[in-house]
Amino acid sequence: MAYNVLIVEDEEPARQILAAFLQKEGYEVTEAPTYADAIKSLRQGLGDIVLLDVQLPDGHGLTLLDETANWPNQPPMIVITGYGSIDTAVEAMKKGAYDFLQKPVKFPRLLNALKRLEEIIAMRRELAVWRQQQQNLDFIAGSSEAMQMVLEQAKRAAQVSASVLITGETGTGKEVLARYIHKSGPRSNKPFIPVNCAAVQDTMLEAELFGYEAGAFTGATKRKPGLMEIADGGILFLDEISSLPLDMQAKLLRALEERTIRRMGGTKWIKVDIQILAATNRPLKKMIEEGRFREDLYYRLKVVDLHLPPLRERKDDIPALIGHFIRRLNPQMGKQITDISPQAMAALKAYDWPGNIRELRNALERAMLFCDTNRIELQHLPQEVIEAYQRSR
Repeated sequence: MAYNVLIVEDEEPARQILAAFLQKEGYEVTEAPTYADAIKSLRQGLGDIVLLDVQLPDGHGLTLLDETANWPNQPPMIVITGYGSIDTAVEAMKKGAYDFLQKPVKFPRLLNALKRLEEIIAMRRELAVWRQQQQNLDFIAGSSEAMQMVLEQAKRAAQVSASVLITGETGTGKEVLARYIHKSGPRSNKPFIPVNCAAVQDTMLEAELFGYEAGAFTGATKRKPGLMEIADGGILFLDEISSLPLDMQAKLLRALEERTIRRMGGTKWIKVDIQILAATNRPLKKMIEEGRFREDLYYRLKVVDLHLPPLRERKDDIPALIGHFIRRLNPQMGKQITDISPQAMAALKAYDWPGNIRELRNALERAMLFCDTNRIELQHLPQEVIEAYQRSR
């Protein structure tokens, strides 16, 4: 994956020379002529590495080291200045700069510094992926035969990086299952990139998935890699795949078949190695009959077909899910809940859960909020759950 270098330099000729060199070496480049522009770019998540000039028209460059010192992901910075001195270098290093270069910059020296920082960034990314995995480790299948079968098939699909189509009602845990597949296979230390196809405007889907070159359309002022490129080596999870327009379905199919993409406005074909997981709560076969979904894409996606049954059809799994959510929510909410009354358990099993697992989690979160002891009682549950229990008796 390409690294983005933020060049904070007020002199345009110097900035352009650096940008041209870095782009030739394969780096993405973001330019910031002022201190304010630098802060704005960093807050937007740009700049894996910062090349920082000391003298700026609206502030002192080294102040950027102070301002970002407590950020959770402060990017490594290389200070570059024509006003260099031993004192400035020492001050920069004390403030956390990774290196100090004087103008005119010697490109081999700069390149060596960047390569050393790439190792640090790669480590940070791997740790971030690991933390994300720890937050999403457990997919609670329960003891039902249907869910045990889903779990076994998911493990097999993960090991061979097969395309998977996950179906099921809203709230059944399709993305959680997708993350479980990611965690269970050889791509677990690579990116997991989720995309909600229904949440992206049709006109922007191609740009989001494939990326674009500068000038590809109005507002495209710089090159941006697409999500398929970012997911290289890992997994791309396409949620609500049924929302893809037909023209994008054709482009996605071609990308999957040829394992290559081309950025909008670009001429270069880029190879990508990704496992595709797709999910939908809509009947794709019916959409195929109606001409709203491509049959060839459907079969390309469903090498493995995993269906998550609704919670009302697997109520024996509710106790395991309750225990899982209580364990997860206790530290988040500052609680020490360890028990649930028989009445409350019976009520939770009597309810049909139209919102499925997501609704169950929300109900437990609400119950824990109003629980002042270590045990959830019937009165702590949402009113619709209590009423369903009373009707069932």
